[in-house]
Amino acid sequence: MSRILLTGASGFVGKALHKRLLEENHEVFGTVRSSSDSLMPDQQYSLLDICNRDEVDEVVQRVRPTHLVHLAAISSVANSFKDPLLTWNTNIIGTLNLMESLKKNAPGCFVLFVSSSEVYGESFKTGELLTEDAVCHPMNPYAASKLAAEIAFKQYLRQGQRGIIVRPFNHIGPGQSVDFVTASFARQIALIEAGLQRPVLRVGNLEASRDFLDVNDVCDAYVKILGQDQSTFAHTVYNISSGSTRKIQTVLNELLAQTLHPIEIQTDPERLRPSDIPVAAGSNARIHDELGWSPATLFSQTLASVLNYWREQTSPSK
Repeated sequence: MSRILLTGASGFVGKALHKRLLEENHEVFGTVRSSSDSLMPDQQYSLLDICNRDEVDEVVQRVRPTHLVHLAAISSVANSFKDPLLTWNTNIIGTLNLMESLKKNAPGCFVLFVSSSEVYGESFKTGELLTEDAVCHPMNPYAASKLAAEIAFKQYLRQGQRGIIVRPFNHIGPGQSVDFVTASFARQIALIEAGLQRPVLRVGNLEASRDFLDVNDVCDAYVKILGQDQSTFAHTVYNISSGSTRKIQTVLNELLAQTLHPIEIQTDPERLRPSDIPVAAGSNARIHDELGWSPATLFSQTLASVLNYWREQTSPSK
């Protein structure tokens, strides 16, 4: 059984991963930026601002983790444009604080550093499935901060720190913020069904194609990584991707097929990103060949779970 420090435990992925790790009988210590009613019941959480080195030291010294899963981050591309300073401070200084504290207080800790497929940026314009060796050309403050944090983390690896970097592609599921496209579509459909929104669904760029994953499949990859012996890893960086793409239009069509309500589609200029790219897809050959992971959830099942979540959230009892 491992003692796992999980930063960002109250986030979309953090909640799902926390549950999975407990099911695998790990001892999990979650950290959150602020208290929330949506945290898992009967579990202990520590309030932690990763930008505060004293707070980081206190948590690391108390937990003495064998493993760290670092999820805490400013993860919205749109928000990173609105507040780049907060994004850079959280994603880089916060990571450095954790690494320095581990070096001092838990030097044997294995770190799963969660980066993002966004770091590839302009390299996606080739339209090909990108491998981990593709050149990174970030196109927004979030991606740039994650790549910078990767570079910083690799310096600790060179000094003997144990760990790897993962670059997950677009993962979706119940509880995701409406800052992300699938949740935005599903919430609007649920509001229309409940009579709380006119039957008009506002969208951004529907022509873009993305590599979508179910959040539970992503958590499966993280759990598999944490269960490996250190000698298993032949590389430092692993994509977590489906290896295929779907147009945003296709995602919308599949969601609309799950409702009986007639809905008009309108383009909202504010939802169009200035740096949007046509296709973003990644190869999962490395993690499949070396660790035996591949996604297992049907996409239709994932979309149904997202839509049903928002139906529950917009029901009269909520």
